[in-house]
Amino acid sequence: MMPHDSSRAPRVAVAGLSARLLAQSAARAGLSVVALDIFGDRDTREHAGLWFDIGKPDGNGLSIDRARLYDALEHAARLPRMLGLIVTSGLEPLANELSRAPGVPRFIGNGAQALAVRDPRRFFALLDDAGIPHPDVRFAPPAAPDGPDGPDGPESWLVKRPDGCGGTHVEWAGDVDRTVPRAYFQRLAQGRPMSALFVAAHREAVVIGFAEQLTVAAGRLPFVHAGSLGPALLPADTAARVSAAIEAIVWKTDLTGLNSIDFLLDGDDFSVLEINARPSSTMALYETVWPDVWPRGLVGAHLDACLHGALPPVAHGCAAATPPPSLFAGQRVVFAPEAFTVSRDFSDACFADPACHDVPLPAARIDAGMPVCTMTFTAPAFAALRDAMEREHARLLQRIDTLSRS
Repeated sequence: MMPHDSSRAPRVAVAGLSARLLAQSAARAGLSVVALDIFGDRDTREHAGLWFDIGKPDGNGLSIDRARLYDALEHAARLPRMLGLIVTSGLEPLANELSRAPGVPRFIGNGAQALAVRDPRRFFALLDDAGIPHPDVRFAPPAAPDGPDGPDGPESWLVKRPDGCGGTHVEWAGDVDRTVPRAYFQRLAQGRPMSALFVAAHREAVVIGFAEQLTVAAGRLPFVHAGSLGPALLPADTAARVSAAIEAIVWKTDLTGLNSIDFLLDGDDFSVLEINARPSSTMALYETVWPDVWPRGLVGAHLDACLHGALPPVAHGCAAATPPPSLFAGQRVVFAPEAFTVSRDFSDACFADPACHDVPLPAARIDAGMPVCTMTFTAPAFAALRDAMEREHARLLQRIDTLSRS
C-alpha cells in the first residue's frame, strides 16, 4: 500500500490482475483512483493515489488472493467520496459475489447479468435462439472416428474454461484432462480474431469501435492474448450485423457499462466466441485515437451508463461522435524470453519511454514467458502500425537483453 493523495475528487476503486489501464482512464476522468492488482507497476501507482497488492503472498502464478482482495476492498469502502468498484480481467468469476458483498464499495458493472454470458450453456443457447452465428460447441469430449486430425478429432477442437481470461483458459482438446470442471469444447474455426467494445444501459448498446486481436502460442496455450490494433474498419454491412448481434445479446441479458465481444471475421462472415462482461484493454486504443471524443476517458462512459443509464449519441449502431480515424493505435504485450530480475536501469528506461506501459518495479522477478510490459504505438495506416509493432517489440527485447542484468 502507498499513501493516498489529498485530492477532493470523487474516488473510484479499480481492480483486476492489472489495474493500470483502468487507473489511467479513471484519472483522465478526473477521479481519485484506488488501484488493486497483483503487479503494482510504476505507472499504475503514478495514476493511483492508493495501491493495494491483491496477489498471492508467495507470488506464485498470475492469480488473485481472495483474502487480500476483500481486505483491500473493505479498506477502500471506508474512504470518503468513494463512488464504487470497477473490475477488469481476472475478477470475472467473483463479479456476481462482489456485487452483493457487504462492506465493499458499490459494484459498478455487471454482477448477476454476467452469469448469462459466462455460463456457456446459457450463452450459446441464447445465441442459437437469436440466430447469431458461433463455432460448434459441445459439452462432452469430441470423438475421433476419423483420427486425431479429422473433422471430429481432438485436434480440431479447443477446450475452454469459462472463468478464464486472456487466452490462458483455452487449450487444445487433445492436451487436457477431459474431466475439467465446467469446461466446454469449441470447434476450431477459420477467421481473423476480432473484438468490439460497446457500452450498454437499459437493454440498449452503442458500439465504440472494432479491433483486431493479437495472440501468441505459449507452451500448451495456443491463443494467449498479446495485444490489439484498432480501430479496425469493417465493411458497413458486416459492422451493422455485428452491432445487431450485440444489441440482441444486450436486450436478452441487460448487460451494463463497458463490455466487449470476441468474434472471428472470415471475409464478410463472423462468428461469436465470447463476451467479456467488463471493460476491455481495447479501450486504450479508442482513447488514443479519439481523445477529443472521450475527454473523460471511457471510464467516464462506463460510469454514465452504470450509474445514470446514459449512453453516448449513436449513429448507425456506433458512437455518433467518432469521426473516421486519421490515426490507428496498437498495443503489444512483451513476454520475457527468459527469466530475469528487473534492474533499476531497465525499469527507469521503460518508465521514461512514452511507448512503454505496465512498467515493472526494480528488483521484480519476471519468469520466462511472463509479461514484462505493454508497448503502445500509433501510425496513419494499419500496415505502418504492424511495422511499428514489430520495431517496438524488437527494441524492447534488446533493452531486456542489455539492461536487465545491469
